[in-house]
Amino acid sequence: MLLVQQFVNSLMLGSVYVTVAVAFTLTIGVLNFLNFTIPTLFMVAGMVGWATAYWGLPLGLSGPLPWPVALLVGIGVAILASLVVERFTFRYLKTRYGDATEHAIPLVSSLGFLLILENLVRIAYGTDAQRFPGPSTDLTLNVSGIFIRIPQMLSLVVVLAIVVGLTWLLRRSSLGRALRAIAENPDAANILGVDIHRIVPVVFMLTGLLCGLAGSLFAVNYGEVSPMMGEDIGTKAIAGMVVGGLGSIWGAVLGGLIVGLTETMTINFFGADTVQVAVWGMLLLTLFVRPQGLFGHNAIGKGKL
Repeated sequence: MLLVQQFVNSLMLGSVYVTVAVAFTLTIGVLNFLNFTIPTLFMVAGMVGWATAYWGLPLGLSGPLPWPVALLVGIGVAILASLVVERFTFRYLKTRYGDATEHAIPLVSSLGFLLILENLVRIAYGTDAQRFPGPSTDLTLNVSGIFIRIPQMLSLVVVLAIVVGLTWLLRRSSLGRALRAIAENPDAANILGVDIHRIVPVVFMLTGLLCGLAGSLFAVNYGEVSPMMGEDIGTKAIAGMVVGGLGSIWGAVLGGLIVGLTETMTINFFGADTVQVAVWGMLLLTLFVRPQGLFGHNAIGKGKL
């Protein structure tokens, strides 16, 4: 019974990793660079949601907001922050320096945004973890001795619905075809009439939305936020993305769930101190045995969505 409970817990934890891993996959699959601001967007959504739930909007525009509304504000701020990152890490540098920015410069500049945003949040709210004022009642189901928290179950359903919707968007819609054309060859897509400067911001909006949702679900499920909350989630989401396969959205889903299962079972059998060894050991083993991941392609690069 204990193992079943731990398996359920791993699914709930894995749903957070899945959402962030899909955000990483989307950026790598279309733009072919690792967006280091993704963990920070996750953190910003949670911290802004907490701040507006306790104090309201800045400049006295409102009093404390109900926690669902506060989280929507946090998600909106994460999307806006992601668009700012797009403007300066991709569009401005791409326009100014051309192909020289394809890999290194956007990556390094996104790392700069990560540090700036994280430290701005620390200056504004301090470094301590804060309790998030989520649901006031105990929303836990007891199913034959297995305890399932309703917010966590809803989180998993929401995450899977988002992934299904994103898959449909990429494969069936005109926007998805444009995104896949950019992923395959941005220069050829531009010649064929795809407006890259209009389409690329959509990638960053989706990234901000996914990270904002993940940060909000984390705040509700675990009742705590902090300026450092994105660091551990981000690294494990990267591990899940690599295990599942670079460029594969459903691979990111499976990889995130596998990382959640590995973490939960490791804590159960060996203690919390061994989690990092288990997760990163699994990642290294995957790279040695199957470098492309479970659902990845033989070639790592563009055109894999």
